[in-house]
Amino acid sequence: MALLEIVTLPDPVLRRKARPVTDFGPSLQTLADDMIETMRQAPGVGLAAPQVGESIRLIVVEYPLDDEKEDAPKKLFVIANPEIREISAETEMGVEGCLSLPGLQGEVDRALEVRVTGRTRRGQPIKIKAKGWLARIFQHEIDHLDGVVFTDRATKVWKPAPDEPVLDNV
Repeated sequence: MALLEIVTLPDPVLRRKARPVTDFGPSLQTLADDMIETMRQAPGVGLAAPQVGESIRLIVVEYPLDDEKEDAPKKLFVIANPEIREISAETEMGVEGCLSLPGLQGEVDRALEVRVTGRTRRGQPIKIKAKGWLARIFQHEIDHLDGVVFTDRATKVWKPAPDEPVLDNV
């Protein structure tokens, strides 16, 4: 496994609609492993392939399924061709950061619950129901696959003060 360079704006790959994954062979497996290592090292809770310069529809997410419990184990998701199939009508404003926009935070209104479909790293169908912060992470990462960054959706963007707590970067 290798650490990958995380690209930042204004790199044009971050503004492109990524192409679907069609080959689930060894190169995809290597990319997925490298993305996981890069996400963890950054540190972040999610990473989309365009953030490492690859314009394909692949995301990795690692977050506790129950974010209400402090010691809840983390669940790792590697999803090719993810799509949001359902979103809740109920939304919530939350503060987001992004590995591709270092030093910025913003308030973004997101659905509280989503249903995501896609393929596992081996090409098997997968369905996920996510709520809370995990739903926010999926929405943020899938936005990257469509060339959208959180500042496009934010109602307010700022550079945090040195003493302001740092968020999980998605």
